[in-house]
Amino acid sequence: MKIGFDNQKYLTIQSEHIKERIAQFGGKLYLEFGGKLFDDFHASRVLPGFEPDSKLKMLLQLKDQAEVVMAISATDIESEKIRGDYGITYKEDILRLKREFERLGLYVSSVVITRFAGQQSAKRYKERLENMGIPVYFLYNIEGYPANIDLTVSDEGYGRNDYIKTTRPLVVVTAPGPGSGKLAVCLSQVYNENKRGVKAGYAKFETFPVWNMPLQHPVNLAYEAATADLDDINMIDPFHMDAYGKTTVNYNRDIEAFPVLNTIFTHIYGESPYKSPTDMGVNMVGHCISDDAACRHASNMEIIRRFYSSLNKAAADESAKHEVVKIDSIMKKAGIVLTDRPVVKAAEEYTKQFEIPSAAIELDDGTVVTGKTSKLLDAPSYCLLRALKYLAGLSDQLDIMLPEVVQPMIDLQRENLNIRNPKLSTNEVLIALAISASTNEDCKKALEQLPKLRSCDLHSTVKLDANDTKALKKLGLLTTCNPTT
Repeated sequence: MKIGFDNQKYLTIQSEHIKERIAQFGGKLYLEFGGKLFDDFHASRVLPGFEPDSKLKMLLQLKDQAEVVMAISATDIESEKIRGDYGITYKEDILRLKREFERLGLYVSSVVITRFAGQQSAKRYKERLENMGIPVYFLYNIEGYPANIDLTVSDEGYGRNDYIKTTRPLVVVTAPGPGSGKLAVCLSQVYNENKRGVKAGYAKFETFPVWNMPLQHPVNLAYEAATADLDDINMIDPFHMDAYGKTTVNYNRDIEAFPVLNTIFTHIYGESPYKSPTDMGVNMVGHCISDDAACRHASNMEIIRRFYSSLNKAAADESAKHEVVKIDSIMKKAGIVLTDRPVVKAAEEYTKQFEIPSAAIELDDGTVVTGKTSKLLDAPSYCLLRALKYLAGLSDQLDIMLPEVVQPMIDLQRENLNIRNPKLSTNEVLIALAISASTNEDCKKALEQLPKLRSCDLHSTVKLDANDTKALKKLGLLTTCNPTT
C-alpha cells in the first residue's frame, strides 16, 4: 500500500502531548487506553504507514514514567467471556497481556476486578493472581451508576472501592476488551487520590474516530464500519462547538456520557477541567497524515472488507443483518461500491467468464492475479500458486508442485477419507510446496515469495472454509469472500 501516515512523527508528538497532559494535572494522570495497545491491525490498514505496535512504541518512550493497570469485569470472569481474535478467555488474556507488556519493557503494577458483587469465580481468580505475586483490587457495583452521581461520588460509592496503589506519574488503564470498566477504574482513582490530597487527572486515548478529521472522512467511516455490531455512530461534538466554536468529531457513547462525567469531575475537583468529550482525548493521529488520498483509499477498501465480513456473519446469524444494512449505508456515504476493490471486480469477472468459483489477489505492485477452481485445487489455492509464480518470475505454465508429492495427498483423501472429488486446501498446498522445495529450485523460489503476500488483498467468489481462512490470515492476506458456497 502507498504510505499515507508518518509513524515516526506520531511516536514523537503523541508522547510529548501525553507529557503535557500529565503536567496539566500536577504530575499524576490516569489514562484510559481504548482499543488495542499492540497488534492494532485496523489502524495499520486504514492509515498505511501506521505500525500495528505504534501505540506500544509510543508508551515505551514514557516507560520510566508509566505503569499499567489492567481491568477485568467480574461478570466476564463469571461468564468465561472469550476474546474472539485469540479464542481465549478474558481472564487468560490478562495473563497473556501482562507477559507481553513486561517482555517489552512496560511495568504492570496490578489487576483490578470491576463490577464485583461477591462472585466466587472472581474471588478464586483474585487468589490465583495473588499466588502469582500480582496485586489485585476490587471495584464494587454502585447502584444506579453512573447517573446516581451523589452516591457515585461519595464514600459509599467510589470511596468504597479498593484504593489502587500506584507509584508513577502516568497510569495506563487497559483491558482485554470493551466493557471491562476502564473508565470506572480511572474515575474511582481520581476520587480516591483527591481524598488523599493528590490532584490526579483523567484523559482518554482512543484512536478512532479521529477528532480533527471530517465527520464523513473515510478513516472515520471505516471506524463506524468496524464497530457496526456496537452501533457506534460518529457525531459532531456539540459540547466542543458550544465551548469553542470549532467542529470536532467524537462518537455517540462519549457524547451521551459527557454530561454525567462532567458533573462527576465537578464533584471531585470543584470545577470540571474539560468543556467537551473531545477535550478529554489525547489522540494525535490526525496530525500525522502525510498523504490524505492514500488514507482515503485504504479506508474505503477496509469498509468494503467489513461489508463482506458482515455478509458472512449475517448468513450464519440472522441477528447480524442490521450490520449489513449499516455498512451498506456507510458505503453510500463514502460513495463506493464493492467493485471499487480491484480483487472483487477481477474475481467476479473471472467467475462470470468461466462459470466456476474464482479468486483474485492484488499484489503490492498493483498486479491482480486470478485463479479458478481446478481439478486438484480450490480457487484460493490455485490463485495463491499463480501469485507465487508471478512474484518468483516463473512461467505461469510451470507446475511447481511435484506429482510425487501431490498424488499421495490426493490418494489419501479419495481412498481413506472417502472424498469423491478431492482438492487441496491452502494449508495442503503450502505443505506440498514446502516438501517439493527440498528437491526443486523453482519450488524453493516460489516458497520464498510468501512474505510478499502480507497485506495484499484477496477475494473469493465462494465462501472459504475455516481452514482456508485461517491459513490465508496467517499469511497476512486481507481476505474476503461471498457468503455462498
